[in-house]
Amino acid sequence: MSVLTLASHPRDATALQSAEAHHARLAGELAGRVKMLLTAVDRDPSAAEKIHTGLVTFCDRSLLPHAAAEEAALYPAAHRMPEARLLIESLIGEHRCLTALVDALRAAPSPAAAGADARALQVLFEEHQAKENGLVLPLLAVTPEISLAELLADMHHRLANDSSTKGSPEDRHNEEGHDMYEGQDMSEGQIEETGGCGGVCGCGGAEEVDEPELDVRDVPHAIRHATVFGALDAVPAGTAMVLIAHHDPLPLLAQIEQRNPGVFSVEYLERGPEAWRLRLSHR
Repeated sequence: MSVLTLASHPRDATALQSAEAHHARLAGELAGRVKMLLTAVDRDPSAAEKIHTGLVTFCDRSLLPHAAAEEAALYPAAHRMPEARLLIESLIGEHRCLTALVDALRAAPSPAAAGADARALQVLFEEHQAKENGLVLPLLAVTPEISLAELLADMHHRLANDSSTKGSPEDRHNEEGHDMYEGQDMSEGQIEETGGCGGVCGCGGAEEVDEPELDVRDVPHAIRHATVFGALDAVPAGTAMVLIAHHDPLPLLAQIEQRNPGVFSVEYLERGPEAWRLRLSHR
């Protein structure tokens, strides 16, 4: 089913869809990193330390600069509209809460102590973006006197010139706004596949070790791939995570290889019919 996007100009309709996609990438990557942190705290404390550090770095390089750019470029136009003024003021207040939660993550004495703040950060960010996607962006898009496309261009110009967003290659990749196409095939750049079933079906594969699992079957479709990317960014070199999906995720594997060529190898532990389980090992 196609989605009808209401806007005063076709450019604004395109800008609205692009902004929503960018929000989905940020929310997905945050969800993946938080999931890996909470899992590693119980299974691998040494890996949890690195994941905790990576989560804070992601917030500093992506999440908080995004919020600051919204306040500078996007929110003022909406704040001038009487019907949106109180909403924008509440969203600015939520930005302060997001910043406080990131500061709490940064100051946490251990990954275990950071778990509650990490989960609270994820929940607040997802609710915050739902308000922006459902209220602020559509209102700006349908107002003829406002160009949402120009506002978003200004916002991303600010992000591009913020040195804090120019950190790791992964962060730069996210800010460039690459789309995640479900239909991409595996004809090029295929991830190396190792092993067979991993020993779960008695074929002689290696015995599965106790590794963090990411079950994406209940993750909303809009952020599913980004959640996996965020989780993989949190997997230290020399370790692995197990991905659980409701189908063979060939398009996702192609995107992982395109995003990080040669970094991950994949081993199928289970091949349906109800679930596909794959071990993704960070070389």
